[in-house]
Amino acid sequence: MKSNIIALLLAACTLTAAAQIADKPKFSISPTGRILVDGAGYMGGNNGAEAAGDTKFVSGVAIPDLRIGVKASYGKWQAKVDVGFGYGKVGLKDTYIEYDFNSENLIRGGYFVPQFGLNSETSSSMKPSYEEPTSNEFFYANPRLLALMYEYSGDKYFAATTLFAEAAAMTNNATAMGKQAWGAQTRLVWRPSHTDDGTIAQLGISLNYSSPTADDHSGFEFTSNFPSRVSKVGLLNAQVDHARGLFKFTPELLLAKGRFALEAQYYYMNVARKDGFSSYCAQGAYGMLRGLLAGSNYTYTMGDAGVATPTPHSFEMVLMYNYTNASDASAGIYGGITNDASCTFNYYINKYMIARLRYSYTTVRDRYVDNMLDRRHVNIIEARVQIKF
Repeated sequence: MKSNIIALLLAACTLTAAAQIADKPKFSISPTGRILVDGAGYMGGNNGAEAAGDTKFVSGVAIPDLRIGVKASYGKWQAKVDVGFGYGKVGLKDTYIEYDFNSENLIRGGYFVPQFGLNSETSSSMKPSYEEPTSNEFFYANPRLLALMYEYSGDKYFAATTLFAEAAAMTNNATAMGKQAWGAQTRLVWRPSHTDDGTIAQLGISLNYSSPTADDHSGFEFTSNFPSRVSKVGLLNAQVDHARGLFKFTPELLLAKGRFALEAQYYYMNVARKDGFSSYCAQGAYGMLRGLLAGSNYTYTMGDAGVATPTPHSFEMVLMYNYTNASDASAGIYGGITNDASCTFNYYINKYMIARLRYSYTTVRDRYVDNMLDRRHVNIIEARVQIKF
């Protein structure tokens, strides 16, 4: 893997030199990178954990994400290679080639996060709520996949359609996998208002069908952690066997006026099963209220169909509530029911740096999984300094 990464970076530099000689069309290349430094303290949540074999919360610090890479453009062509070093593990992140037909239409192929719901609009480090909503993680809404995506971004409408293979296809050959899972999804958005004064109104829906990925491609595994990366402690866990395939969808709502914004999504998933087993259903939702205590009004980003990152020196408060039900009695699967409430403060220091402070209270119940307590709760206070360019 390391030798492949070095070869990709050297190839990008070679292309730069060749294009500068030709000087037509114009070629440009720029470095990219990010680093996250987190600290977290956990209050409660460990009672009975060791006896049950469950993972403990341990206060401390971490660098959960460190990346370097390059972006390149050549006429209507765009490319990106990103390498991650989170927790000392090396792996490819966004690695794709894109062709922009014009300002409204593009096609992208490679390894990236396809469009599905509002959280497609921000990378993992740019979530205004510090971490992504639990529902988004559990329903596997925004994984990085080996995919081909077409995107249309017009004034009033946004649409993206994607065909993809399972994420493991990026690290294993088809022979070793025995079989590759596949899927298709789309995000459709109507945005009647997105003015310069911060008036935004948007409705959308995303749909997905996927074939099984787990247990030699006969099942699915859905998991999520408590919302922190310093200690990684399991929150929800649903193992679905005898699966035919899954269908999921998520409607989205985005409203903004001046310095206030509301974001919300609902998630529903149904896994069809064979051999007489009942289908597994799960659902969840979150609502996020954002307010700029200092800074300019919120603005809109057309290409991603969402709220743009606030301007430098902005100070933001974000209130979020998330509910996820991963237990389905009719299917005999009790992955857990969780509620999470949080308050996050974000200070956008400059165009490259952000400081975040978050408090959250998370509970889970009705979770009947080996080596996990059936119910648990924790208070988390965490802080982050991030650099991204």
